[in-house]
Amino acid sequence: MDGEAAKSGETGSNITEFSVSEISGQLKRLVEDTFGRVRVRGEIAGYRGPHSSGHMYFVLKDERARIEAVVWRGVAARLKYRPEEGMEVIATGKLSTYPGTSKYQIIIDQLEPAGAGALMALLEERKKKLGAEGLFAPERKQLIPFLPKVVGVVTSPTGSVIRDILHRLTDRFPLHVVVWPVRVQGETSGNEVAAAIRGFNHLGPEGPFPVPDVIIVARGGGSIEDLWGFNDEAIVRAAAESAIPTISAVGHETDWTLIDLAADLRAPTPTAAAEMAVPIKADLEAGIADLAARLKSGLRRKLDAATTELRSASRGLPSADSLFALKRQHLDQISGNLDHGLVFSVQGKRFELQQVAGKLGPSLLTQPIERRRQTLEFAGNQLGRNMRRRLETAWSRLAEYRLRPSSLAAAIELANGRLDHLGKTMRTAHRIRMETAASRLEQASRLLVSYSHQRTLERGFALVRKPDGGLVSRAAQSHPADVYDLQFADGSVKVSRVANEGDDKKASSAASAASDPKQKTPQPPRKKPSAGAATAQTDLFGD
Repeated sequence: MDGEAAKSGETGSNITEFSVSEISGQLKRLVEDTFGRVRVRGEIAGYRGPHSSGHMYFVLKDERARIEAVVWRGVAARLKYRPEEGMEVIATGKLSTYPGTSKYQIIIDQLEPAGAGALMALLEERKKKLGAEGLFAPERKQLIPFLPKVVGVVTSPTGSVIRDILHRLTDRFPLHVVVWPVRVQGETSGNEVAAAIRGFNHLGPEGPFPVPDVIIVARGGGSIEDLWGFNDEAIVRAAAESAIPTISAVGHETDWTLIDLAADLRAPTPTAAAEMAVPIKADLEAGIADLAARLKSGLRRKLDAATTELRSASRGLPSADSLFALKRQHLDQISGNLDHGLVFSVQGKRFELQQVAGKLGPSLLTQPIERRRQTLEFAGNQLGRNMRRRLETAWSRLAEYRLRPSSLAAAIELANGRLDHLGKTMRTAHRIRMETAASRLEQASRLLVSYSHQRTLERGFALVRKPDGGLVSRAAQSHPADVYDLQFADGSVKVSRVANEGDDKKASSAASAASDPKQKTPQPPRKKPSAGAATAQTDLFGD
């Protein structure tokens, strides 16, 4: 008691002492218990986007105060409206403190814009941002196919919208419809619709579902909050990037969303989208029937006119008999003259043959043969003279190139000089090689002597060899029954060892017998060592 009084007297006060952590913990519990769950209205400031951990941090402020706000990663993934800088919102959550900075904060689990005015302001800001990127440009719009084979519909499978679309398509032009079911309202509607548009674009020609020629994104009417999912940036980008033409049919005629600006065509209602996607089959059939009738009537009129023109032209042409009469007469005249012409031609050829036959005789053959024989004899004589001249020329050229002793002597002298030079070079190279080899041999000999085990033995070491001559480098390699050769620098000694417990007992009994004079132990005869080396057996591992 006196110690406590003394302590109080030293501090000068009896106030309870707390640590910083205790104060922070009590304040945290006080704030959380007092306020619990609250709704706070304010403007977002200092928004830094999702952190690497997935959490969101920003500040809610008004004209007089500000409060730190945090959205955990799990809640951030479920938010219907993403926080943006300057956006006025109503945040629902619980108040808490962060001891690390001594600040209080609100942990948000729900976030919504503060009224329709805030949503419209956010919508206009997003519209300007995406428009600046060119996502709403008219030149990006695609033409809707006149008669698609497959229509893809992105909508809820349980609403009245899909029934209206299917009913109108069936009435106008029945075709293949592929429905991609999505949620058209709620926190995940934007991502689901964007994934559906991209999914239709990624279908392959050989996949389980046919690739649609046009996509209808449809939803019934509602408030701006109900249609807010179709203002999502992901849907706008998916519609703008779609290679398949898209028709937006979200809400009623007075409703509009950002997908209406990004789509290739906007329909006031889902039913109108079905009407824009396909024509009326009955009208097409009637049009085709009308065109077919007109084509048939035109062909008939064309054929009638051509027949009339042909008949008019045929009246001005002469008859076939008058056209071929002169040719027939000419043919008859030619055929009559043909017989007389053949007779005259044969007679003329016969006369020419008789004239030629009179000129034929042996002289016609002998004269050419005689001329050929004379030509051959003349050519043979010319060949003999030419051969003799060629041989004489060859002998004269051979005599010019004939070898002489003087030319051989000069070549031999030159070769002897080269041989002497090569001999001197070889002897010099042999001498240098022998000197180099001798030097290397001397170095190797010195290394061999320095590395020889004999030098090691001279320094007091010994080699232990097995009976078969092998070296013993470990004690575990030895056996009691073996006799080993212990080699020193000046000779070798035969030794044995005692390794197990039984051998030790024998050694101890032998020692006791030696100490007792009454007990005699037979001693093996000892041989004198030879003059060359010590051969007496000793115990290598004994005492």
